[in-house]
Amino acid sequence: MFDAIPSQLLVLVSSVGAIFMAIFVMFVRLRSQKKPINEKKIIIPPVAMSTGALMFLFEEFRVAPLQILEAVALGAVFSIVLIVTTKFEVRNDGIYLKQSKAFIFILIGLLVIRIVLKLVLSNSLDIGELGGMFFILAWSMIIPWRTAMLIQYKKIKKMKVIL
Repeated sequence: MFDAIPSQLLVLVSSVGAIFMAIFVMFVRLRSQKKPINEKKIIIPPVAMSTGALMFLFEEFRVAPLQILEAVALGAVFSIVLIVTTKFEVRNDGIYLKQSKAFIFILIGLLVIRIVLKLVLSNSLDIGELGGMFFILAWSMIIPWRTAMLIQYKKIKKMKVIL
């Protein structure tokens, strides 16, 4: 599928795409802190992202079991950083994501790590396999993070009703 396009070009284009996506996520996160959060806003991103798993219908994106394990482990480690830095606060009209100066730096750090990994691994893995691994990594990062957010949100919501 990707034979006609040099793999270095694919790595470059996907890295630039990741940078633009990270900038978009930062703006969305900063904007979302101005509005109350709800369960739907926590659940929708991983559900929307799940459609990306359709890539595994194509042979080029399939990865070996050991690669799946590596991607899941790294995603889980990255999720811990996001879980620890995501906090909520109760204001008059609802529950809000608490502004964290560290969050932007964490996103940039994760992006840099991802790009470095992609550059290093692109020499030994096919670009399709690499894409599959990075999807698994991202999925393994967002699911625990959003699950922890949902649990924390529900606890705060329950306490808010009691108060």
